Amino acid sequence: MASLLPRVWDVVADEGSVWISIDDEEMAYLKVLCDVHFGRSSYVATIVWQHRTTRENRAAFSHNHEYLLVYAKNPDLFKRTRNKIAAPDLADRYKNPDDDPRGPWQSITATAQAGHAVPTQFYPVISPTTGKRNMPPKGRCWVYAEDRMNEEIAAGNIWFGSDGNGVPRIKRFLRDKMPEVVPNTLWTADEVGTTMSAKKQLLKMFPDDKDEVFETPKPEGLLARIIGISTNPGDIVLDPFLGSGTTAAVAQKMGRRYLGIDRSEKSFEVARSRLDAVIAGDQSGISADVCWKGGGFYQTATLVDDQVLLSA
Repeated sequence: MASLLPRVWDVVADEGSVWISIDDEEMAYLKVLCDVHFGRSSYVATIVWQHRTTRENRAAFSHNHEYLLVYAKNPDLFKRTRNKIAAPDLADRYKNPDDDPRGPWQSITATAQAGHAVPTQFYPVISPTTGKRNMPPKGRCWVYAEDRMNEEIAAGNIWFGSDGNGVPRIKRFLRDKMPEVVPNTLWTADEVGTTMSAKKQLLKMFPDDKDEVFETPKPEGLLARIIGISTNPGDIVLDPFLGSGTTAAVAQKMGRRYLGIDRSEKSFEVARSRLDAVIAGDQSGISADVCWKGGGFYQTATLVDDQVLLSA
């Protein structure tokens, strides 16, 4: 691991990040090692993942979590470019008091700070039902120029309250985009899955392979969250420990390019079989969530002792 860290760091993009999964026993040592090789200023967060929900009664403590250490080449740039995560629990804030055929919506302010405003952002907004004139509050301006505001009103995208006399607000529809929030550092089993759920998925895909390959696989939900936060479609995802191929499978389903490396022939065979199933339209894991229908292809290569699998 120590010799690999600087090599991985060298290929990370300026806006890129490194995510390392580690258990409780080794986390403190790995954190120090990463600080040495990446620099303490590159540290972003430590995420706690609830990797199991069952209790281990034979131990002094039942260890139900693991960690994800996150480092970024440029933490400030990463903060600006990383993606938020979907928050379905916020969807109930969207209502439809006017029975809009476009479905539930939430209103947001139609004004902005006036510090950098232009003259076309100061004008009266007229309610189409009551004729009430609305001016932006002192120190504020409308977010749209007058022509654009009139277009939005005509399209039914401005809310004037149930009686038409309210302050104009912009309607944001749930159908256009699921609510999103900044990622937190506690990821529960019901959000991203567990080691056991990952193992069950793989054993269902490969019922004849019950060896050590499936001891500690990562669930597709966990990798989907990591990849969703840290990359965009078309970006390259590197996994220097390919294992059972979860990272490659999820990257394929999410439209990312990927590079997976492993020295174990058995792991490489399983990963290839898994990618074949994914390309053929496998519906396990996150497939339903991302509407995966199959497609694509990959290439393999051998570099010294390393087996390499990459998207094409």
